[in-house]
Amino acid sequence: MSIKIKNIALSALLILLSTFAAMGQQAYRKPPQDVLDVLNAPVTPTASVGPARDYMLLAEGVRYPPIADLAQPMLRLAGLRINSRTNGLHLAPYWINLRVKKISDGSESQVALPAGARIGFPLWSTDGKHFVFTNTVADGIELWVGETASARAHIIKGLSVNALMETPVQWMPDNRTLLVQLVPAKRAALPAAVTVPPGPNVQESSGKPGPVRTYQDLLKNPYDEALFDYYATAQLALVDTESGKSTLLGQPAIFETVDPAPDGQHILIARVHHPYSYLHPVDDFPKEVEVWDRNASVVYTLASLPLADQVPIEGVPVGPRDYQWRPDAMNTLVWAEALDEGDPRKKVPYRDRVMMFNLRRHEAANATPRAEIFKTEQRYVGMQWVEKDGPALISDYDRDKRWRRTFALNPDNPAETPKVIWSRNVNDRYNDPGTPVTRRLPTGQRAILRYADSIYLSGTGASPAGDRPFLDRLNLLTLKTERIFRSDETSYETFVALLTDDAKQFITRRERPLEPLNYYLRVTSESGGIAASLSRPLTRFPDPTPQLHGIKKQLVTYKRADGVQCSFTLYLPPGYKEGTRLPTVVWAYPLEFTDPATAGQVTGSTQRFTTITGPSHLFFLLAGYAVLDNATMPVVGDPETMNNTYVEQIVMSAKAAIDKAVEMGVTDPERVGVGGHSYGAFMTANLLAHSDLFRAGIARSGAYNRTLTPFGFQSERRTLWEAPELYVKVSPFMYANKINEPILLIHGEADNNTGTFPIQSERLYQAIRGNGGTVRYVTLPLEAHGYSARESTEHTLYEMISWFDKYVKNAPPRDQSMQKSAEK
Repeated sequence: MSIKIKNIALSALLILLSTFAAMGQQAYRKPPQDVLDVLNAPVTPTASVGPARDYMLLAEGVRYPPIADLAQPMLRLAGLRINSRTNGLHLAPYWINLRVKKISDGSESQVALPAGARIGFPLWSTDGKHFVFTNTVADGIELWVGETASARAHIIKGLSVNALMETPVQWMPDNRTLLVQLVPAKRAALPAAVTVPPGPNVQESSGKPGPVRTYQDLLKNPYDEALFDYYATAQLALVDTESGKSTLLGQPAIFETVDPAPDGQHILIARVHHPYSYLHPVDDFPKEVEVWDRNASVVYTLASLPLADQVPIEGVPVGPRDYQWRPDAMNTLVWAEALDEGDPRKKVPYRDRVMMFNLRRHEAANATPRAEIFKTEQRYVGMQWVEKDGPALISDYDRDKRWRRTFALNPDNPAETPKVIWSRNVNDRYNDPGTPVTRRLPTGQRAILRYADSIYLSGTGASPAGDRPFLDRLNLLTLKTERIFRSDETSYETFVALLTDDAKQFITRRERPLEPLNYYLRVTSESGGIAASLSRPLTRFPDPTPQLHGIKKQLVTYKRADGVQCSFTLYLPPGYKEGTRLPTVVWAYPLEFTDPATAGQVTGSTQRFTTITGPSHLFFLLAGYAVLDNATMPVVGDPETMNNTYVEQIVMSAKAAIDKAVEMGVTDPERVGVGGHSYGAFMTANLLAHSDLFRAGIARSGAYNRTLTPFGFQSERRTLWEAPELYVKVSPFMYANKINEPILLIHGEADNNTGTFPIQSERLYQAIRGNGGTVRYVTLPLEAHGYSARESTEHTLYEMISWFDKYVKNAPPRDQSMQKSAEK
């Protein structure tokens, strides 16, 4: 072979290798510097007001962990993601700085944390004199206790916390003892990996229906089961925070629930056990629900619950559920039970009943420990208790009407007629009464705070002009409300905590478009009503991104073709000159409604401080785009059939949004892109497949082939076999040949969201590519449904801005001869 031929062959090989490199893994890229400057802005601390109302904790977190954090070993078992080195959750959030602030004078004290600390968010003792937190180190999770007044913290030596299941650490009512889930000191050796399979893995069904969502991270074989047992099994212990002494409680087990009773002498336990499922997460595994005393003796067995593998879609398991201690009694349990076999499609007079059980009566002779205190006509969805012999508030939910009612009843006198306090469509934000304000009782349980005959309600205060958060007082006797506080029209101020039971002093969190979030002390006048002025700021967090001051935003409302009102928040970039038509990004997420009135209600507020974090579409503002943020895409209709017109309704909504922005003179109709995340990505692909409204799209972490989610999706109730035409119609994968605008697909390789397996994006990419479409597919190593790592965030922004710069901002004029109608 001649040298010339060799050189030609070598050149061809290099070209081929470079082509493979371009198609394969690349180095992380960074977005423009002005985007990086905003990403790198300081993190505003998170505040927590102590139960004694005299101190606050200010915890500084980490907004973007490094990709090295995501690269920590991860086991995906039974719906959990486990860091095998620490025996905690993989990529659990952590904080790196902690301060104690005295509310009366504003003084602050730094909590001395160990070098390289990665602490969990602190948990107050009931008296507010101490707080506890975990600290994750290279090979485990430590337990630390802090003293509020001195801001000193110390480690409880010799303990390793098992932080996989809920509430791994909590205070007992004595404010001195901790109830902790520990890694068992003498657990067996780690199961050896199976290199040669002993045989096939077999699953079998009994012939009874068992619909299941498309869960991820499930068990796959006996080895996975052994690993799950190894890491999830915990040893309960009572830990004295003063002496550091720990007392083991019972035998190691997998504890789904560990809840101390108000009397401090009993513990509600839910223990998970075999047989496990390869189709369901740990929440659905069989369990024993028991009451233990402090010697770990079982004093009462509430239920032996089987594997919840036959629960109907949108149904509930049969047997006790939502079990909890009654907070205003020392040793009384309450729970709900289905009266319709958990099936929402069955026609019954009552769907659920609420039960109550008293331990003392159980131990006494000739006493009836169990009592039915209420029946709900619709599905029971929760209960709250009012302190000081107050009523219980019980809610039920009608899934067909999307209607929620809340009743006030006397649990100790079932003969007393319950009163309906609230009754409304759950989508009716304008008439949302708010959420009751609670506090931690001396027993450690939470209950609704009561002052005289009233309770307090805090809400977002949605209105046609945007959200204006409020604090109300509700009289339980008259059911009349009195407004104590409402955010003014030039700010977004939310209630945080009461400092006095009469609400004469309380803490709020306020922000304005050019004023960063800070905490304030408000004082009401003697005559009541909203205070004339703020007493003083409690914090003075600086503006982390003054370069965003030039951004303008306004709420815009309009109607789509069928008369349904829609809205978006219009963002304009810094330095925008009125009358200039800009390339525009429409970013949205469809929601379902039963009626046009609630569908047209406005959400959000333009009075919030302008901040941009994560892989946000608002970064397009720094690249000279207009952004139609949260452009509403309501899907209105009967809950059983509304998705029959899903495609038509989102296309109609998108056209109305663009038409309005063009009418306002801010949008160039020839340069509009659309994007969304998750269900918004599903929307994006459908809009490109069924309309020519956009020049390009960005779809992140979506699902595009609904035959791969055959037992429903989002709020769709019908299965694939009940509505096959619908599943095909709304699947953009089935119309990949019609996606003739460029689309950027981004997906986390470790997506853990139900239904959005990475294969969804992979197959859509292949389908569009195979049909000659323009498509780019980017997978983010180690990332889940949302993107966490700094490197991933930066690269996602690089991809998004580059894609729209190429195909939207600098798009050539459309070929008029090839123009099609707005709808394909």
